[in-house]
Amino acid sequence: MAKSDPLRLLLAPVAPAMRRLSAVAVLGSLIWPVQAALVALAIGAALQGQVAGGLVAGFVVLGLGRVALSALADRMAQEAAEVVITGIRHRIVAQEALRAQRDTGPGATASLAVEKLAALSPWITRYAPASARVAVVPLVILVLAFWQSWAAGLIFLISGPLIPLFMALVGMAAKEASARQMVEIGSLNDLLVDRLAALLDIRLLGASEAVTQGFSAQAGDLRQRTMAVLRLAFLSSTVLELFAAIGVAMMAVFVGFSLLGQLGFGTWGVPLTPAAGVFLLLLAPEFYQPLRDLAAAWHDKAAADAVADELADWQAREGLTLPGNGARVDPLAGPATIGLRGCVTAHGLHLPDMKIAKGEAVALVGPSGSGKTSALRLMAGLELSAAGNVEVAGQVLTAPMVDGWRARIGWMPQRAAFLARSLHFNLALGRNGDADAALKAAAAQQVAEALPRGLATRLGESGGGLSGGEARRMTLARALFSNPDLILADEPTADLDDTTAQAVTAGLLAQHAKGSTLIIATHDMDLAARMDRIIQLGNTR
Repeated sequence: MAKSDPLRLLLAPVAPAMRRLSAVAVLGSLIWPVQAALVALAIGAALQGQVAGGLVAGFVVLGLGRVALSALADRMAQEAAEVVITGIRHRIVAQEALRAQRDTGPGATASLAVEKLAALSPWITRYAPASARVAVVPLVILVLAFWQSWAAGLIFLISGPLIPLFMALVGMAAKEASARQMVEIGSLNDLLVDRLAALLDIRLLGASEAVTQGFSAQAGDLRQRTMAVLRLAFLSSTVLELFAAIGVAMMAVFVGFSLLGQLGFGTWGVPLTPAAGVFLLLLAPEFYQPLRDLAAAWHDKAAADAVADELADWQAREGLTLPGNGARVDPLAGPATIGLRGCVTAHGLHLPDMKIAKGEAVALVGPSGSGKTSALRLMAGLELSAAGNVEVAGQVLTAPMVDGWRARIGWMPQRAAFLARSLHFNLALGRNGDADAALKAAAAQQVAEALPRGLATRLGESGGGLSGGEARRMTLARALFSNPDLILADEPTADLDDTTAQAVTAGLLAQHAKGSTLIIATHDMDLAARMDRIIQLGNTR
């Protein structure tokens, strides 16, 4: 195949192992013609009243060798599949962990990394060895058949190509059906993740029945697509088994009538002997067996093709990668100052130039889409500017510096997000700090005390056990945990009741009063008015 074949590219890490696997698989299959010759000679000797103990012993020894080679090939195939799938899975997890933005939902990505990658295993363990055997074994048996009888060779020569021809025809439809099935699996997983995240709201709104019906309908579509793939697989296997059975039957008819003296043609000038006839009969099933194995695994290749195409799309998909590697490093030295000059976001949004001094409190205001959140992300080193410079601590921010710069920042995102770990772990995130002081500063002590196990309470990803306002206070406590000298807050009071908004505002201003630089992006003009300065966004190109 061409080097650009996505499936072959996936095998690049195990290419030497796959070549060894192919050699072992082919060698194991080539033992059978030798065994068939021994059986044929033993039967011929028995018909003449001779004892063939040595031939029987040779058959047994070769049989044991064939079993050993088959077991070795299976083990090598499983190991190769594990290396390929594990390597791709680690790459997906590592890259998705560093992506600042994603074009697909978490359900589709998880489905690709878990369910869909598993479809590569049958292709590696079944289809790849079968394709290697198909390339060698039928040709060897064809030569042996022509050596014994030109008619037997013609039977193989005519019937054999029908199987790969039909496989190619079925394969085009099978790949398309598998691709549709893979897309549906990803969509269904995304839908499930979204519904689980909104489960509480769904129950409160009384929409459980409508959501269940929608999910059931999409699950039904997936079931139909899966059955379409299975129908194609069963159809192809049935037809190909028919071709193989017809070929074996034709060989049996030819050998039988030749030995009975009813056919006077098909050999190279001498009558077909019983030993030669038995040899041909034993070769016939093995001639079709690699083709049958390949046909049985053809839908595995179709599924693997669909996965490889999706992997190629995933690799080519545009997505902002989170700069840095998340390592724990010493904080970047220098004053907590920030400057933006000629900055353009990855989406082409031009931001106004600005310079924020150490200890200053600044509000970024402007209509939705004006770039407030993008400006904060550039300041935090969560994105790098497509043009222009971001200056922090008196120097231009670059990718190698972002981990040190982020070590100084208290980040308060607009949407609260947590890990499925304890509350204390979600506040600390591996940093040194005082959890009680952070909770007090965020007016969240009573919230933590009300939880079943206090700081040891395990949270869900959406902050299970916390209301929206309580989750927002916890994000503030997390931002204040390590007593940062720079706080970046994105819409800190959005969608909060007055009491919670005042508590969050007080916590931010208290940290600013300690000397920390404070930058907020907000639509709340009352909050913006309490800052030292307001920067208006949305009036530039």
